[in-house]
Amino acid sequence: MTPAGQPSSPTSAQPSPPPCPRSVPQPSPPPAGQPSPLPTVRPNPFDPPAELADYRDREPIRPLAYPDGHTGWLVTGHALARSVLADPRFSAGSELKRAPVARPGAEPFFGAPALPGWMVDLDPPAHTRVRRPLAGTFTAHRMKALRPRIEQLVDERLTAMAGSRPPADLVELFALPVTSLAICELLGVPYGERAEFQRDSALLFSLDASADEAARAMDRLDGFLRELTRSRRTGPGDDVLSMLVEDGTLSTEEIAGAGVLLLTAGHETTASSLALGTFALLSHPDQLAALKRDPGLADNAVEELLRYLTIFHFGVPRTPLEDVEIGGRLLRAGESVTVSLSAANRDPGQFADPDRLDLSRRTAGHLAFGHGIHQCLGRNLARIEMRVAFPALFRRFPELALAVPPEEVPLATDMGFYGVHRLPVTW
Repeated sequence: MTPAGQPSSPTSAQPSPPPCPRSVPQPSPPPAGQPSPLPTVRPNPFDPPAELADYRDREPIRPLAYPDGHTGWLVTGHALARSVLADPRFSAGSELKRAPVARPGAEPFFGAPALPGWMVDLDPPAHTRVRRPLAGTFTAHRMKALRPRIEQLVDERLTAMAGSRPPADLVELFALPVTSLAICELLGVPYGERAEFQRDSALLFSLDASADEAARAMDRLDGFLRELTRSRRTGPGDDVLSMLVEDGTLSTEEIAGAGVLLLTAGHETTASSLALGTFALLSHPDQLAALKRDPGLADNAVEELLRYLTIFHFGVPRTPLEDVEIGGRLLRAGESVTVSLSAANRDPGQFADPDRLDLSRRTAGHLAFGHGIHQCLGRNLARIEMRVAFPALFRRFPELALAVPPEEVPLATDMGFYGVHRLPVTW
């Protein structure tokens, strides 16, 4: 067994997670080898769809029925997931991608060449050329240097929250402002424009947005970032956009595209992790008590929450560029592959008792940020934000509690990343 799969330290018994308000009886698993749609119904707010565990146990790579009628593959095993994500024979190119769930807003972007600067939709060497100038900015060392500023931002938001009257929405007052402020300062985006870019970011990630709505949102974001990029050519600052302009490797269009990607993913996903992580901690009082007793547990707690919650709940798309045999299956060139990060992060072959939240667990090898050359560029920023935010939140508000029954918390099952739309809390 790998080190990440060693048994964790024993903890006290945990209460059962609250019921999910959208739960319905789970269907019987399809016969082996029969294509089926991607499961999306959760048994409770914190666990992936139950069918994924059955697939992982019986067929860690199995046929997947895509909404457009294509038959591809679903990967649920941890070792297979790492293998696919690290294999250069599997393309991340957007012109080959298919959404594993119905998502009209993806239509303008999937099946078409990548937008300028969108490194997540590029293969080497184009991917390498776009990512290389950014890589040094997001190193663990650079992000550690930002920690005092992150601590200041967190403290300011907690002070503002303390001045409000409970109940309050933790997403609106804390999670979203902290992450938006951090990425805005890093990129050089005016925080005063947040209403517009938060609205358009939400449209890009929404499963309900139409193709026209998503395309218009992208046009607005792209135009906004192009204008900021052009302004840096005459008045540079101490920010990422200015650094990219000075570097000279990327065009204005590519800098703007990379900026849109970093801005949208950099605030939405971490805000979701903060809010959903708080919901999980409030629902597991023994684990929350352990974090309160030992704030030094925060670094490991963040990794466990990332593993346990895995907000990229629909997985990562890849496409083989040639016939590939993997996991005893022959995948033909052009067949779509969806790598289920949430299923891989609950693989008992990698993590002992994986469905239990254990903040003391060894989590090495979790795939919450993906794996390989496309591993999330902003992962170190997200880690710093969460490592600072969780202890500070419960230190300032030791009596923090849900202000509504757990089943009334609105879950973001209608978004490309998972979380909560709101988290009503009191203190």
